[in-house]
Formats: sequence, structure tokens, C-alpha cells
Amino acid sequence: MKFLAPATALFLAFASTLCFALPADWTTPVEPCKISDTLYYVGSRDLAAYLVVTPQGNILINANLESSPPQIRRSVEQLGFRWNDIRILLNNQAHYDHVAGVAQIFQETGAKLMVMEGDVDVIESGGATDFDPTLPRFPSSHVDRILKDNDTVTLGGITLTAHKTPGHSRGCTTWTMQTQAAGRTLNVVIVGGWAMNPSVLMQLVASHGKPEVYPNITTDFDHTFATLKTLPCDIFLGAHGGYFHLLDKLERLTNEGTSVWIDASGYREAVGKADSTYRKNLEQFRKTEPTN
Repeated sequence: MKFLAPATALFLAFASTLCFALPADWTTPVEPCKISDTLYYVGSRDLAAYLVVTPQGNILINANLESSPPQIRRSVEQLGFRWNDIRILLNNQAHYDHVAGVAQIFQETGAKLMVMEGDVDVIESGGATDFDPTLPRFPSSHVDRILKDNDTVTLGGITLTAHKTPGHSRGCTTWTMQTQAAGRTLNVVIVGGWAMNPSVLMQLVASHGKPEVYPNITTDFDHTFATLKTLPCDIFLGAHGGYFHLLDKLERLTNEGTSVWIDASGYREAVGKADSTYRKNLEQFRKTEPTN
């Protein structure tokens, strides 16, 4: 079978929405906390969400699951900030576990949604146009500003830079910003994603009559790892807590303070490991290509 019939793809998408079991760490809350200066963690044990506080309103990075907004709101308000002060919504990737809550947060706050090109149509279609048809759908949202690689988002004197790091999604975005701690300027990196979803439909290269999951995905991944390796990083964060050992750092936070977030060597090691895993997967795909 060279291609999935449309009806089959729709069935897989519907079935995944009904049957996908959410990992407990995606919905289990943690105590919100300060990372550095104006940056705070307001996500769950693994689905990361970040609040950037400015004098002119706040920026929220990642809305997570459709069920996540109440948890994120509790965290924001527990830290002493107003939910309605969120002015801008950003995200790391247009998958349901990071953007399904956008529609509710927009309805409650009126914040402007800014999304990297490549992910815009996925968010505006509620996931229907994602290249992986097995991913669950989510409420669609209108995108107010389409971002391009290295565009900046500024509010209240604080600037974030959007780095297009595609592959995991077409518009997967790694955010960087600078923050202050103990008189030092620290570089923050919030990694968007660096691996393919573990779906049986995913192919890095065309083989056995099946196309690559989307054109030039390998070029995109090459760009992603080249970009990540050049970013200066003091504070290492990401779309999932597992990327940067969130739970371990939270355990150390009480005794060590916000210095636990400073992890330049952890960032370099994690990027190197992800790159190596990608290269091994790519080589395996290429070995299975039929010879002419």
C-alpha cells in the first residue's frame, strides 16, 4: 500500500483522539516557581509553560492541553500575577499537548497569538493539517501574527527571539531571551523539540513506496541542530520538563535556589545526544531504502 486512503487517515486521527492515554506527568501540577528575574515556571510535571512578566503585561509560552488552562491559571495567580494581564501567547510547537489550551486562554484573556510559519495552518485547523494524522485534534485558534526565523517579540522592554527549529513540527520554535541574576546577564534557551514523534507513519526518507513525512524534513532537522549548537545558553529549558531534568531541579530548588536552572553543560550534552539519536535513526531509514 503506497499511501493511506483518506478514510483510513481520518479513522486513525479519530481513534487516536479517543484512545490516547495521557502520561500522568502531563496533567500532574507542580509548585510554580521563579526561574530568574522576570521568568517563571507555570506548567505541569512535564508539559512546560512559562510566564514572562513585564511592566506592560505578561507573555505566556505554551497553553498545553485542552484541560491545562485552569492549572496554568492557578500557577500564575499563586505567584501573585493577574491572569488577565497576559497580553501575548507564544508556543514551542503546534501539537495538541502544547497548543490545545490556546482557544480557552484567548477567550479568557484576549491575548494575541503569535506563531512561527509552518505551524500556523496546524493551529488554525485544530491539528487537521498536521503531517502526522495520528495526533489528536484540538480547538482551532486564529493566529494574530505569523513569525519568521529570528523574528523578535517585545513587550515592556523584554525581548524574546523566535528561532525556527523545524522537524518535530514544521514550525517548531526555540525561544531565547536574556535575564538578570545576581548582577549577571544570562542567556535563556527554551527548546521547542528535536525528535520525530514515535509514529509508525513517520519516515525520514522515502522508501518502499512511501514518501518522507514532509518534503525536506531532513534538511529541516539539519538546520535545527546547527541552530541549537550555536545558541549561547546559561539557563536550559524546553517544551517538556524531561528535556532539561525539571523534576530533579525542582527537588534541588529549595536548597540551591535559582542557580539550579543554570545548566550550560546540560544543554550542550542534551543537544549532542538528540543530534546523535537523529543521525542514527536517519541512517537506519536509509539502510532500508530499496536499491535500484
